[in-house]
Amino acid sequence: MVGITKSFPGVKALDGVSMELRQGECHAIVGENGAGKSTLMKTLSGAYTADAGTIAIDGVVVQHPSPKSMAALGVVVIYQELTVAANLSVAENVYLGRMPRTRIGTIDWRKAEADTAALFERLGVTISPKQQAGDLSIAQMQMVEIAKALSQQARVLVLDEPSAVLGDAEVSRLFEIMRSLQSEGVSFFYISHRLKEVFEIGQRVTVLRDGSSITSGPVEDFTVDSLVKNMVGRELANIYPERDREPGAVVLEAKGLVRGDRVRGVDLTLREGEIVGIAGLAGAGRTEILRLLAGADQMDAGTIEVHGKRRVFRGPRQAIRAGIGLLPEDRKGQGLFLGHSIRFNMSSGNLKRYSAGPILRLRKEREHVQRFSDSLRIKAPSIDSQVGGLSGGNQQKAVFGRWLAADAKVLLADEPTRGVDVGAKQDIYRLLDEFAREGLAVVFVSSELPEVLGLADRILVVREGRITAELEGATATEELIIHHATDASGRAVAEIPEEMTKSR
Repeated sequence: MVGITKSFPGVKALDGVSMELRQGECHAIVGENGAGKSTLMKTLSGAYTADAGTIAIDGVVVQHPSPKSMAALGVVVIYQELTVAANLSVAENVYLGRMPRTRIGTIDWRKAEADTAALFERLGVTISPKQQAGDLSIAQMQMVEIAKALSQQARVLVLDEPSAVLGDAEVSRLFEIMRSLQSEGVSFFYISHRLKEVFEIGQRVTVLRDGSSITSGPVEDFTVDSLVKNMVGRELANIYPERDREPGAVVLEAKGLVRGDRVRGVDLTLREGEIVGIAGLAGAGRTEILRLLAGADQMDAGTIEVHGKRRVFRGPRQAIRAGIGLLPEDRKGQGLFLGHSIRFNMSSGNLKRYSAGPILRLRKEREHVQRFSDSLRIKAPSIDSQVGGLSGGNQQKAVFGRWLAADAKVLLADEPTRGVDVGAKQDIYRLLDEFAREGLAVVFVSSELPEVLGLADRILVVREGRITAELEGATATEELIIHHATDASGRAVAEIPEEMTKSR
């Protein structure tokens, strides 16, 4: 790609970006949200038409790139929001729109399923071609997307934030598959906010900032600090706030929470002005605990008290009225009204605050939302901008704003920094700290242990639906968390993904 330029109304998304990819190489692309990473890859795929610049494959310039012509040339993009059709079989997804035919023109189901099985054998994964895609895990859906790309004879695979929805073990398996495909000559563009992955899987890296290429070269020429400095244009020192908060009175107390086999007798206490981190392996029950506290799921047994008063949550409405707000792990699917404005999203948690009987007081709503938007530093033309057009970090801030506007007393945040860049992460850490200092009880789930250790006053370690340890954030270590997070059968530390065992 040479001199790629692309503008949208009011913004130049790409400004003369040049980049190359070699056979069998993994070229990582990093940058803050809004830096132009996804726009560049959509231009490569033909989904966007560049205003200027050229794309060449094997030295031959591609004239009028389109998704169909680029796919025919072997360029396939796997987006962060997977495009699996849940109601179709795995084989139908792999050959969607390209189902093999018999001599008489009917669908050749036997060939479709046999060819799909052969693709999964090549990938080293076990998925039945006949299985309904909606029953698969996110990791398996990603394998279906990769199999679909390989069925199109893909030579260049673009992976846009593939690890954002995967656990550590699943990411390790994905990297094994990528290395195997690289040995066959398949090349990758890899976009990720997790910079440690750049050094683990990439051979070269390019940093984009504000639509321009800032620097590029072999990964061994960089460190995490140097990448961050190039991404944000400044040093990010002391990324975590000072942990000198003083916890106050008990806000919420839960006893004996049970939901099936995912939550098994959980007791916890949350205090004003405190940040509590919940750590554990994927599937340990971390998300399920938050959903019970937020009324999103119904508990089979147990009690919840808020400010000493017993509460029964038959749904999120009752939890919100009790002052509990949830930032769900899937912010786009469960946390936001993507087709609506920032103002609508932030005021929707407590419309009574802006109402006089059945009438919504629009002026009061706008004034409040504008104040919260300014304090959260949401980057948008106005509070009437559609929230679906914001970067991941600003979308997350809009969800924070909803619970600020609703006067929440307990904030439950599930993977609050997933899919956001390093600069936005620091903003979110600052916000969580500010919320706690204003008297909120803050609980967050994170799969990144340095994040838990750097932010939490207390750490609850979850294993198989139970809290197995309560640790002081100031003295806990990654090794200690892993010890309590591993299963009761004595799973060896060597079996834990390497990135979870590195010293702090």
